[in-house]
Amino acid sequence: MVWLALLRGVNVGGKNRVEMARLRASFEQLGFEDVRTYINSGNVIFRHAEAPDAAAIERALEAEFGFAIKVTLRDRRNVAAISAALPDDWVNDASMKCDVMFLWDHVDSRRALDELTIKPGIDDVKPVEGALIWRVDRPAVTRSGMMKMVGGELYKSMTVRNCNTVRKLAALMDGLGDPG
Repeated sequence: MVWLALLRGVNVGGKNRVEMARLRASFEQLGFEDVRTYINSGNVIFRHAEAPDAAAIERALEAEFGFAIKVTLRDRRNVAAISAALPDDWVNDASMKCDVMFLWDHVDSRRALDELTIKPGIDDVKPVEGALIWRVDRPAVTRSGMMKMVGGELYKSMTVRNCNTVRKLAALMDGLGDPG
């Protein structure tokens, strides 16, 4: 099966530096195959027959890099479904901000929406299995209620990628395919 490991909080603002070559090597040492990374924000695509153990990956990464790194895992089906749920006109560019918030299992439910401040006419939020998709027009970002979640408990249980990255990750995973 093809898997995606999403690392939280690496290479952000010069903190928690993780070199992609070392990251790939760490995953290979754990026995994963066809390991590849995409951009410098902690996206690792790999092949493994069974569901990987996120806690084991976190322990290995802490030993390698010297600081704790939270990891969430998604299979190819889930990433493809999230990518497909992104409306075609939701983009991340100069006119619009569109992010996918990948949720840890313990917060992955529609109840997560209750913890958000979603301002009608400004924020659009779409829940999907394993994630929340959010879009806002760039001029309205500072008026968005979603910015209030930063630093809160829900925010600590997610990792965020923009929609362009999610679409590319889905395509890369699809290109790697599943044998048989």
